[in-house]
Amino acid sequence: MRIGIDLGGTKIAGIALDETGATRGERRVATPRGDYDGTLGAIAGLVAALEAEAGAPGTVGVGMPGAVSPRSGRVMNANSVWLNGRPFAADMERALGRLVRVENDANCLAVSEAVDGAGAGLGLVWAIILGTGVGSGIAIQGRALSGRGRIAGEWGHNPLPRPRDDERPGPACYCGRHGCLETWLSGPALAADHARHGGGALVGEGVIAALRAGDDAAGATLARYRDRLGRGIAHVVNLIDPDVIVIGGGLSRVPEILAGLPDAIAPHVFSDGFDTPILPSRHGDASGVRGAAWLWNPPRG
Repeated sequence: MRIGIDLGGTKIAGIALDETGATRGERRVATPRGDYDGTLGAIAGLVAALEAEAGAPGTVGVGMPGAVSPRSGRVMNANSVWLNGRPFAADMERALGRLVRVENDANCLAVSEAVDGAGAGLGLVWAIILGTGVGSGIAIQGRALSGRGRIAGEWGHNPLPRPRDDERPGPACYCGRHGCLETWLSGPALAADHARHGGGALVGEGVIAALRAGDDAAGATLARYRDRLGRGIAHVVNLIDPDVIVIGGGLSRVPEILAGLPDAIAPHVFSDGFDTPILPSRHGDASGVRGAAWLWNPPRG
């Protein structure tokens, strides 16, 4: 049995999978925001409930925002800020009385899609999250690439590549910098860019609705967004040359973004062609929790 936990800012999702990937149990609870001990207790309760529902104990993997520092053993870079500076992995192991594998949530997306999703069977899967925030994760032979400092795949807080004059210094980011990819490519960033160019104060879904209604301003906003996304993706393609690019998050469900994306990437790829498949995540919102469960899988090959 593989039990996966996806620790989000508003909800904690749990799943129990058997060796075939079939779901044996599935639950979710609200995240006790700002309450570290409450978060540990909620996860322990989910694990117990899932094991009771599945009728068997299991290994436990947890996907979470940020990462556990290999130097201090404490959480860093989590936008669920009550986790930062806490020995989350060690505390979770004490609460459950067993070893627990903890990974960044974007890495869990990559693992899920590499094991039995859009990148199943492929060697190097790069998974992108485009939603309220922006991030990415890398899986090699079905296992997460964490990196020496546990920051492999931290894409959203790199600067926008090849910025034009009107894109400098870029919008302010909560990390203290300007022009991070997250400030250009998240759902709120799409809406903010639309407003900056006179399109009106709409949320991201409103911009897409206006686009589909034939609004020229919304069409121009999407063109700018896709151009920036293409530059951001090409930068990583030039570094790791993945076998597939899988896109998750709310904006992955906007086919107009994915439709022209290869043409926006190709001019910036340092090669004689670009044919890397770009696919929406197969498991959608369940990819993170499934990937957490698969953290205990042995590597392929």
